[in-house]
Amino acid sequence: MFKTTDKMKDVPVLERNVIGKKTIIVGDISSDGDFRIDGTVDGSIRAKGRVIIGKEGLVKGLIEATNADVEGEVSGTLTISDMLTLKATAIITGEVLIGKLNVEPGAAFNATCSMKGMVKELSHEEAKQVEEKTA
Repeated sequence: MFKTTDKMKDVPVLERNVIGKKTIIVGDISSDGDFRIDGTVDGSIRAKGRVIIGKEGLVKGLIEATNADVEGEVSGTLTISDMLTLKATAIITGEVLIGKLNVEPGAAFNATCSMKGMVKELSHEEAKQVEEKTA
């Protein structure tokens, strides 16, 4: 009745996963889609899409994702390949490695932060030229 074509096989299935307000998960989570956390996660979250931490959400551990929006609390390591957005109610503690950062006034950001792609390694010749100019 229905045929599966080659085009349909190549289309990724974008999932939207939700952890509710009174849910507590201890362990590691992995997803190809997006994830919204309104409860508590004690462990690591690895998502290929966006991770959203709701106002009452709490994550203790590692978050690896393409994008992340934080309204709640994160304690641990965030590795976000593109954009990390911190809302006014966000509380971040730990270590952050990001591509871009957007912070609303009022957010608490008590973390070491590295922005990848912003620092360019100098070749040996470029370093020598800079040294000659400053000497």
